[in-house]
Amino acid sequence: MNRIEPVRMKPTASAVAAPTPRPRLALRAREYLALTKPRVVALIVFTAVVGMFLATPGLPPLGALVLGTLGIALAAGSAAAVNHILDQRADAVMARTRARPLPTGHLTTRAAAVFAAVLGALSMAILALGVNWLTAVLTFVSLIGYSFIYTVWLKHSTPQNIVIGGAAGAAPPILGWTAITGEVAPDALLLFLIVFLWTPPHFWALALYRAQEYAKVNIPMLPVIYGREYTQLQILLYTVMLAAVTLMPFATRMSGLPYLAGALVLNAGFLYYAWRLYRDYSDALARKTFRYSIHYLTLLFALLLADHYRLHILKALPAVAF
Repeated sequence: MNRIEPVRMKPTASAVAAPTPRPRLALRAREYLALTKPRVVALIVFTAVVGMFLATPGLPPLGALVLGTLGIALAAGSAAAVNHILDQRADAVMARTRARPLPTGHLTTRAAAVFAAVLGALSMAILALGVNWLTAVLTFVSLIGYSFIYTVWLKHSTPQNIVIGGAAGAAPPILGWTAITGEVAPDALLLFLIVFLWTPPHFWALALYRAQEYAKVNIPMLPVIYGREYTQLQILLYTVMLAAVTLMPFATRMSGLPYLAGALVLNAGFLYYAWRLYRDYSDALARKTFRYSIHYLTLLFALLLADHYRLHILKALPAVAF
């Protein structure tokens, strides 16, 4: 008898080319991370850490530095997650935000709420028990200010929402300062003022080229209510005020000439963008202004930090020599 050979099926092209699925846990972790707005939180934490280093002539205590940074970062992430929850309907309409975890259905509102609550509780426990109560209280006030007062009320009720709500976003340098010293000092308030005045031109540049999206979801951003030209003027005026305030660390001897030189260069760049935006608007220029504003604040605080230790090294040199 002839032997019957088994039929061997050739693999289909789709079976051969099918990619290995990514681990579900990694994908879920990525969605939760997106809830915390990591890029925004990174800048918040950076200004807080600079506040910690500026609060002391030497290096800040390691425990307060680590726990303070962790607690502030968790609080910022919690506030961002609450913002996602409360804004999810508007996020689903706006092109900039429709890919976020809640509008896409990758995470449920309940899961996001539990996540935000856990981050917030951990933050308060770390700051209250591991740092100090003043930092915990101020961080809690900032969290509530951004998550609820700004997102629920200010954002939907006044075109000055960014100005008034900016106080919560400007708090991190003070939080960093109090984490090390346990008190609010005038220099910490100056850092707060810099971030406070930076926030409107930074965010209004974004609002200019996203004005139609904000109008679609009935959020009364400045260009939606008062128009583009008025917003361009406000960006220029706030940038002028910001430039003036950033010279105060030198005037108060908080920083020296290297900081002053760097601040003048950074301010010249910001004023250049603000002036061009005022005189000859384009969406592309508004995007460039928005991106520059982020680099501006990062470099300005880096200059404050570098000059701070330069000054203290110079003060220590005579003692070392003798």
